[in-house]
Amino acid sequence: MLHTQRHGPVTAFRLARTVLGRAVYHTAAYWVDGLLVDTGCAYSARDLLRETQALPLEQVVNTHSHEDHIGGNGLLQRERGVDIQAHSLALPILANPRLLKLQLYRRVFWGWPEPSRGSPMGEWLDTEHFHFRVIHTPGHSPDHICLLEPERGWLFSGDAFIGGRERAARPDYDMYEVIASLKNLAALPITQLFPGSGTVRNDPLKEIRQKIDALEELGSEVCRLSEMGLDVPAIQHRLLGKEPSITYLTHGHFRASHLIRAFLRQCPASTFSPQDR
Repeated sequence: MLHTQRHGPVTAFRLARTVLGRAVYHTAAYWVDGLLVDTGCAYSARDLLRETQALPLEQVVNTHSHEDHIGGNGLLQRERGVDIQAHSLALPILANPRLLKLQLYRRVFWGWPEPSRGSPMGEWLDTEHFHFRVIHTPGHSPDHICLLEPERGWLFSGDAFIGGRERAARPDYDMYEVIASLKNLAALPITQLFPGSGTVRNDPLKEIRQKIDALEELGSEVCRLSEMGLDVPAIQHRLLGKEPSITYLTHGHFRASHLIRAFLRQCPASTFSPQDR
């Protein structure tokens, strides 16, 4: 499934696999001035190829190497001959996506990407009419980058910013790097945010700052309760309640307890119990 929406010179593609005619989980790709930012998942690769067939396409940038952002790389590179760029840490996964070791739910939602050849990002990326600053934004993944067009105030943010309240996390998330990356973004002249979800936001800085405040408050409360002697289940119950539905959907890969532990890892060492390390 693919839906197209125009935002001035930027075309947003919302992509998803469909099951019984219903979208399973949306992700996004964005085209502007011959540049495609992210390529969705493997199941929507042919839809994206078809929709971009009439557009000039010189280069692809992946914000990070998760399967729902690199899934169209191989097909687009084979059919359109495009150059692909990403953070240097992402390149081994682009070349061999089996390094992702996808859990069952990820194979069902997004599928295995085809291999693709990539080259490392520089500090800036140019198209014919625009000049993008490349910003390293780790936390969601170590190889995550964002693209800022400072004259237009556009930020292509991948999954550096995810809307809503945090209720769960993967075990590999670094929440303090997430916060640090968000603080870096909050200091930029952003007027329009193009996130990995496809829900484009105008004047997004207030929402980014609210996200920072909420995460810092949650982290502070996790450390405070740990210092009082509460263990992970008790802290989770106090701050987050029971496990959300995504825990069961992902067979426990996303868990509220992973989110608590992500904050505990950087609380004072005296607050750790052996099982929390």
